Amino acid sequence: MEPPNGSAGSQLDTCFGVFNASDGHNTHRSITSPWFSTAFGLIGLCSNLFALCVLLSSSRKLSSWARSSFLVFLCGLVITDFMGLLVTASVIIPYHFIKFAWAKVDPSCHLCNFLGFSMVFFGQCPLLLGATMAGERFFGINHPFSRSTSISKRRAWSIVGLVWGFSCLLGLLPVLGLGRYTLQYPGSWCFLTLLPDTGNVVFCLLFALLGIFSVLLSFIFNTVSVVTLCRVYHDRESVQRRRDSEVEMMVQLVGIMIIATICWMPLLV
Repeated sequence: MEPPNGSAGSQLDTCFGVFNASDGHNTHRSITSPWFSTAFGLIGLCSNLFALCVLLSSSRKLSSWARSSFLVFLCGLVITDFMGLLVTASVIIPYHFIKFAWAKVDPSCHLCNFLGFSMVFFGQCPLLLGATMAGERFFGINHPFSRSTSISKRRAWSIVGLVWGFSCLLGLLPVLGLGRYTLQYPGSWCFLTLLPDTGNVVFCLLFALLGIFSVLLSFIFNTVSVVTLCRVYHDRESVQRRRDSEVEMMVQLVGIMIIATICWMPLLV
């Protein structure tokens, strides 16, 4: 019995060993048609491209700093979502069509680490950007006359870059030794490892708690902003148009928050 145990132990040290050891021959079992994921991927890419074109067209026509900075954050969110779909689909969709063997195609786990990094990076970025947008609108609505709440386009893009950079560092932690990316069921994607060793537990908690904190922060900021708008919405008509714009932005933010909560909170918890 010693050689099999030793072999299993060496498999567990790789990015695909845990999956193979637990699922055996089920790694090539298809759970859905590859055309299903292809169709949804194309719909997502086309939708993001359309949204990006609309946002870029709208940003050129605006003179309001509040609205233009909000559109910069929204553009950053759309670009992140588009690139996330493009990068992950370029690996996952081919797998569903050809069912390649990970151990042969990626023996050094470089592709699996890249896919796991992409999942973490493009998963955490929208949550952080959503919280950033909610915070920007919170201060813009509750402190409208403060110069510090006016964010230029350049500064808004800098903030988006900081969010991207922070998420990149988070995604690189398993590559640097904290935790590990492993192949996940049904064998088409890689993600963080749910094993009870210290490195994996710390990274899982860091990823989950950061995402939960971002969603809760968005909820608090958006709730206070909506309450504030409801209180002042029916005041003087001279500022009615500006408040209509604020309401429009808040509706978009609440929609983003609801989608993020439904899609991510069950996994994060």
